Amino acid sequence: MPDKSLPCIAFDLDGTLVDSAPDLVGALNAILDREGIDPLPLEKARRFVGRGGRVLIRLGLEAQGASVSDAKLEQMFTAYLAEYETRLSRETVPFPGCVAALDRLAAAGHVLAVCTNKYEKPARMLLRDLRLADRFAAIVGADTFAMSKPDGAVLRLTLERAGCDPARAVYVGDTATDVATARNADLPVICVDFGYAPEPISELNPDRVISHFDALDDAVASLSAALPAAAA
Repeated sequence: MPDKSLPCIAFDLDGTLVDSAPDLVGALNAILDREGIDPLPLEKARRFVGRGGRVLIRLGLEAQGASVSDAKLEQMFTAYLAEYETRLSRETVPFPGCVAALDRLAAAGHVLAVCTNKYEKPARMLLRDLRLADRFAAIVGADTFAMSKPDGAVLRLTLERAGCDPARAVYVGDTATDVATARNADLPVICVDFGYAPEPISELNPDRVISHFDALDDAVASLSAALPAAAA
């Protein structure tokens, strides 16, 4: 049962809860192949993930010495989204310790939510496929509201949808966008160092950094004391 004295915990999705790079890059390579462009190895393209599909396609093209017009990029992006939905959970898996950490936090009374820049439909489909969806009181994507990350309003609206006080929450992510989102929402942020940030995570100056989900409980607890007191 939710404990209102505990902070709500909102999570980014790709690169934070799940390692979706294999399927994101798989969709990219399918689109490149249609254009007669050689595919990219996962380890090379993995560093392009986490900044949205358009950026992934553009960087993938550049890595293969190709470029396209803005109009063509939009066509490829539309095709990429459709392709990605056919392979959402083909190779995507939760990061080690993720499921156990979610279960521990929920059992302790924390309300959990997802705030991602993935569109809401594929985010819900992926979480459903991985049997994680029912752990979250709200799942919000880039197209759920009129704004998306790094606008702090989307995070606060996510928390409200989850039935939480937006002032009493912690955000967990993996990139500069996630840190900016939390700062714009006036919330503390925990970053995982195993996600998709192209720069060292310490350069983003999150409030805490964890290297495994086993450390999440203590990180949340260490930030909780500085949050406003729960309403009586």
